[in-house]
Amino acid sequence: MEDDVTISRRTVLLHSLTAATVIGGCFPAFGKSRHSNPIQVLDTDNDGTVDLDEAKKAASDLFDGLDRDHDGTLDKRELAGRLSAKEFADADPDHDGTLTKDEYLAVVQQRFHAANPDNDGTLDAKELSGRAGRSLLRLLR
Repeated sequence: MEDDVTISRRTVLLHSLTAATVIGGCFPAFGKSRHSNPIQVLDTDNDGTVDLDEAKKAASDLFDGLDRDHDGTLDKRELAGRLSAKEFADADPDHDGTLTKDEYLAVVQQRFHAANPDNDGTLDAKELSGRAGRSLLRLLR
């Protein structure tokens, strides 16, 4: 008969594997070991930080992927919870119920600046892990 330690280790291993599978399935780009750090995914010039152009490029690519009906806009359904109702309303200046790519990128720019308190034009891992950085990341993945 197995002892409690062996059973406990197996349970922890099983739960860890399950969590990794779920996380990898929900965020495939971040489920791979190389991509567990958002900077590694977003930092296209490999300088260890994310600048506004890199953030906007990621957001633009995501926008294109979310725009399944290819009408050049995203509605609340296509955004899949990336913005609250109030955030969506604030980002929709013409109140047409959709965001154009320019409107979406304006929100990305606003969140980038909020996540960059030292105003150096780049975000490091610490800034991305803060509240404002996590808010930005919701728009980039």
